[in-house]
Amino acid sequence: QVQLVESGGGLVQAGGSLRLSCAASGRTFSSYAMGWFRQAPGKEREFVSAISWSADSTYYVNSVKGRFIISRDNAKNTVYLQMNSLKPEDTADYYCAAHRNLNYILKGGVDYWGKGTLVTVSS
Repeated sequence: QVQLVESGGGLVQAGGSLRLSCAASGRTFSSYAMGWFRQAPGKEREFVSAISWSADSTYYVNSVKGRFIISRDNAKNTVYLQMNSLKPEDTADYYCAAHRNLNYILKGGVDYWGKGTLVTVSS
Protein backbone atom coordinates (compact mmCIF):
# COMPACT_ATOMS: atom_id res chain seq x y z
CA GLN A 1 0.00 0.00 0.00
CA VAL A 2 1.29 3.44 -0.95
CA GLN A 3 -0.24 6.69 0.23
CA LEU A 4 0.49 9.86 -1.69
CA VAL A 5 0.14 13.42 -0.40
CA GLU A 6 0.63 16.38 -2.72
CA SER A 7 1.58 19.89 -1.67
CA GLY A 8 2.84 23.11 -3.20
CA GLY A 9 -0.17 24.24 -5.18
CA GLY A 10 -1.45 27.78 -5.05
CA LEU A 11 -2.17 30.95 -6.97
CA VAL A 12 0.51 32.35 -9.25
CA GLN A 13 0.63 34.91 -12.03
CA ALA A 14 1.27 33.87 -15.59
CA GLY A 15 5.00 33.48 -16.18
CA GLY A 16 5.61 32.48 -12.59
CA SER A 17 6.80 29.22 -11.08
CA LEU A 18 5.64 26.65 -8.56
CA ARG A 19 7.12 23.42 -7.28
CA LEU A 20 4.77 20.61 -6.42
CA SER A 21 5.82 17.86 -4.05
CA CYS A 22 4.36 14.43 -3.53
CA ALA A 23 5.31 12.62 -0.36
CA ALA A 24 4.83 8.86 -0.39
CA SER A 25 4.44 6.50 2.51
CA GLY A 26 5.85 3.02 2.52
CA ARG A 27 9.30 1.55 2.24
CA THR A 28 8.89 0.49 -1.39
CA PHE A 29 8.71 3.97 -2.92
CA SER A 30 11.94 3.48 -4.81
CA SER A 31 10.45 0.54 -6.70
CA TYR A 32 7.58 2.62 -8.12
CA ALA A 33 7.47 4.73 -11.22
CA MET A 34 5.78 8.04 -10.43
CA GLY A 35 3.71 10.45 -12.42
CA TRP A 36 1.76 13.68 -12.38
CA PHE A 37 -1.66 14.14 -13.92
CA ARG A 38 -3.95 17.15 -13.96
CA GLN A 39 -7.61 17.87 -14.35
CA ALA A 40 -8.90 21.27 -15.35
CA PRO A 41 -12.50 22.31 -14.62
CA GLY A 42 -14.88 20.61 -17.00
CA LYS A 43 -12.14 18.51 -18.58
CA GLU A 44 -10.89 14.97 -18.28
CA ARG A 45 -7.82 14.11 -16.28
CA GLU A 46 -4.70 14.18 -18.46
CA PHE A 47 -1.15 12.90 -18.16
CA VAL A 48 1.47 15.56 -17.47
CA SER A 49 4.76 13.85 -16.65
CA ALA A 50 6.31 10.63 -15.38
CA ILE A 51 9.62 9.39 -14.05
CA SER A 52 11.06 5.91 -13.73
CA TRP A 53 11.97 4.45 -10.34
CA SER A 54 15.66 5.13 -10.99
CA ALA A 55 15.01 8.59 -12.47
CA ASP A 56 16.85 7.66 -15.65
CA SER A 57 13.73 8.13 -17.77
CA THR A 58 11.34 11.05 -17.81
CA TYR A 59 8.34 11.85 -19.97
CA TYR A 60 6.24 14.95 -20.55
CA VAL A 61 3.10 15.88 -22.38
CA ASN A 62 3.97 18.18 -25.28
CA SER A 63 2.23 21.18 -23.75
CA VAL A 64 4.65 21.30 -20.78
CA LYS A 65 7.91 20.25 -22.43
CA GLY A 66 10.64 22.78 -21.76
CA ARG A 67 8.66 24.33 -18.88
CA PHE A 68 8.11 21.53 -16.35
CA ILE A 69 10.72 19.28 -14.77
CA ILE A 70 9.96 16.09 -12.88
CA SER A 71 12.42 14.70 -10.36
CA ARG A 72 12.49 12.38 -7.38
CA ASP A 73 14.41 11.83 -4.18
CA ASN A 74 14.08 8.20 -3.17
CA ALA A 75 15.79 8.85 0.16
CA LYS A 76 12.97 11.27 1.01
CA ASN A 77 10.18 9.24 -0.65
CA THR A 78 9.26 12.34 -2.61
CA VAL A 79 8.64 13.23 -6.23
CA TYR A 80 8.63 16.82 -7.46
CA LEU A 81 7.22 18.77 -10.36
CA GLN A 82 8.96 22.07 -11.00
CA MET A 83 6.63 24.20 -13.09
CA ASN A 84 8.09 27.28 -14.81
CA SER A 85 6.66 29.82 -17.24
CA LEU A 86 3.19 28.95 -16.07
CA LYS A 87 0.23 29.76 -18.29
CA PRO A 88 -3.45 30.20 -17.45
CA GLU A 89 -4.15 26.93 -19.28
CA ASP A 90 -2.02 25.14 -16.68
CA THR A 91 -4.74 25.84 -14.12
CA ALA A 92 -5.93 22.49 -12.76
CA ASP A 93 -5.93 20.08 -9.88
CA TYR A 94 -2.63 18.23 -10.02
CA TYR A 95 -2.51 14.60 -8.91
CA CYS A 96 0.43 12.43 -8.00
CA ALA A 97 0.32 8.82 -9.19
CA ALA A 98 2.27 5.62 -8.68
CA HIS A 99 2.64 2.32 -10.48
CA ARG A 100 5.43 -0.26 -10.48
CA ASN A 101 5.50 -0.17 -14.29
CA LEU A 102 6.28 3.16 -15.97
CA ASN A 103 4.52 2.09 -19.15
CA TYR A 104 1.27 1.75 -17.25
CA ILE A 105 1.50 5.33 -16.02
CA LEU A 106 2.16 6.56 -19.55
CA LYS A 107 -1.06 4.86 -20.62
CA GLY A 108 -3.02 6.23 -17.66
CA GLY A 109 -2.92 3.07 -15.61
CA VAL A 110 -2.25 3.92 -11.99
CA ASP A 111 -2.17 1.86 -8.82
CA TYR A 112 -2.27 4.74 -6.37
CA TRP A 113 -3.50 8.32 -6.54
CA GLY A 114 -3.02 11.30 -4.29
CA LYS A 115 -5.91 13.61 -3.49
CA GLY A 116 -4.56 16.47 -5.54
CA THR A 117 -3.35 20.02 -5.12
CA LEU A 118 -4.86 23.00 -6.90
CA VAL A 119 -2.78 25.21 -9.15
CA THR A 120 -4.34 28.44 -10.35
CA VAL A 121 -2.53 30.63 -12.86
CA SER A 122 -3.91 34.12 -13.31
CA SER A 123 -3.47 36.11 -16.51
